[in-house]
Amino acid sequence: MTTPIPPLPPESAAPPGQPAAPYPAAAPMAPARPTSTMAVVSLVSGLVSWVLLPLLAAIVAIITGHMGRSEIRRSNGALDGDGMAVAGLILGYLQIGLLIITILGFILFFGGLAAILALAQ
Repeated sequence: MTTPIPPLPPESAAPPGQPAAPYPAAAPMAPARPTSTMAVVSLVSGLVSWVLLPLLAAIVAIITGHMGRSEIRRSNGALDGDGMAVAGLILGYLQIGLLIITILGFILFFGGLAAILALAQ
């Protein structure tokens, strides 16, 4: 019978009688880029436009979204948040489009209804 081979010690283990080696130093992390305030305002306004203030918040989302994107482009990589600004723009434009379609639908419906009632008399 052969004797089993003992498991190998971990790589950081020191030889017997010597202190263990310290953990290797962690690589320094790059500092986080700040997020554009206009991009955050655009995203929040875009979300609010679907819940509380449809027209007003959608306009704010569109304006601050364009301002945030231009601020991020001018910063040459110092600011983050382009995705938030784009999301705010999309939410704002979709809300404005939906409002226009809804208003046109009401006008067509009630205009057609008035025309039918006028013909019926």
